[in-house]
Amino acid sequence: MIEPLFLTTARVSTFDGDRLLTGASGFWFERDERLFLATSRHVLHDAPSNHRPNRIEVELHVDAVDLTRYAALSVWLFKDGKSQWRQGSDSGGDIDVAVIEIDRALLPPTAEIRCFTPAHLQSELSRIEVGRDLLVVGFPLGFHDTVHHLPVVRHAVIASAFGIRFQGQGFFLTDARTHRGTSGAPVVMRDPAAGEAVPWRLLGVHSSRIDMSTRDLNVDESLGLNAAWYAAILLTLTKDA
Repeated sequence: MIEPLFLTTARVSTFDGDRLLTGASGFWFERDERLFLATSRHVLHDAPSNHRPNRIEVELHVDAVDLTRYAALSVWLFKDGKSQWRQGSDSGGDIDVAVIEIDRALLPPTAEIRCFTPAHLQSELSRIEVGRDLLVVGFPLGFHDTVHHLPVVRHAVIASAFGIRFQGQGFFLTDARTHRGTSGAPVVMRDPAAGEAVPWRLLGVHSSRIDMSTRDLNVDESLGLNAAWYAAILLTLTKDA
């Protein structure tokens, strides 16, 4: 039987019409029977790089036994000129997390997905100690099991004080080797108490690598650190309007 964590995460491709732009990661989040795809906000819109897709495609498994069978769900990002995703901000500025609600009627009848829920979020932040082992589940550089359409995982550890906003921003640091395409990946910690369906605690949403602008490219190695936005933002983004 497949580890359910692999079915929480989906490969996301962004398009301008039929023109492929980028690849990224996303994951499923369910609240009050409503279904959302969560990813990094910059996957859906990033003005500094002029990344402005108008739709995404999300890969879905359609057979619980034969994982080679899949379908691509096409989701338009705008309707009547209005963006369909939700994003947030706080005292530190924009938060690099976005969700888009998915109409379950658009899913194939046999779609096989597993969802994180509010019960998977960590409520007692002080209980997560520095150095705790984590996994980042995604599609680095688009790399994945192309036969069974499954993501890969990278090992990570918490690299800053969990529960404290690093440099005033709503994220914490992870120490992990990451690449383009991992944006939007869930950052999780094994916890059987989170539930039998998905026995993992959802701590964050991977955003990007962090480096020093003053680093000497000829002498100094990359820091190897990453920003993971606290997953609690999903409660704000998925609440009823």
